[in-house]
Amino acid sequence: MLIVESHKDVPTQHGGDMRIFLFTPSIPNYPQAKFPGVVVFSEIYQVTGPVERFARQIAGHGYVVAAPSSYHEFTGPAALAYDGPGTDAGNAWKVEKKLSAYDEDATLSIDTLIGLENCNGRIGTTGMCLGGHLAFRCATDKRVRAAVCYFATDIHSHSLGAGKNDDSIGRVKHIHGELAMIFGKRDNHVPPEGRDLIRKTLHEAGTTFSFYEMAWAQHAFIRDELSKGRYDPALAGICFQILLELFGRTLNGDLGPREGDGGEVEDVC
Repeated sequence: MLIVESHKDVPTQHGGDMRIFLFTPSIPNYPQAKFPGVVVFSEIYQVTGPVERFARQIAGHGYVVAAPSSYHEFTGPAALAYDGPGTDAGNAWKVEKKLSAYDEDATLSIDTLIGLENCNGRIGTTGMCLGGHLAFRCATDKRVRAAVCYFATDIHSHSLGAGKNDDSIGRVKHIHGELAMIFGKRDNHVPPEGRDLIRKTLHEAGTTFSFYEMAWAQHAFIRDELSKGRYDPALAGICFQILLELFGRTLNGDLGPREGDGGEVEDVC
């Protein structure tokens, strides 16, 4: 499936325009095709190369993907580097940004997807690290049918946003879609007792969810970037199949009627 990439700059109430990067499937001869929408929340480095490639993978399976830049109150939409200064900036902004601003970003991202002519209105969400937590919060929006949260940080410690006192784990009763929670057992950002708390809370709330812990995986093991020595492509591939199974079962596409023939094949290399 071909992909068209673009972006929208969306005004926010909390400061600055939020750039939403869009990754859109394109099927020749199906101009009326409609696809489910997926919000992809990034880690603390904003929409980096690994996040873009993750979004393209999802779009390539028939989903319109919106990837918002989370730190529009503090900086432009450019990604932060996977280095000391980039990490320090991302971690600082993560706890300076208001929870209400994170929630506004999620609402605007869903609104943007639903407003697209080629989105069928069925919404899923996913994200890694900070983005896993944001996908978890986004799932409290009644329009979200499914969420895949990769190594979601700060849920167990209530430490997201200004004041470091978020209410995410207390909002599970508002999650009506299905969740997949994915962690590495060697993840020291979300220790065993933190994962146990999340699992227990979801059970007690009656949430429909799957919970996965990969035996040898560290934090950020799906990020296809090697500087931190954590990327495990085999496990990342398995976890992507979990995402495809959940989204494929809970979200549906609509190609519409076929139009035209195959046309001429372009002579390109």
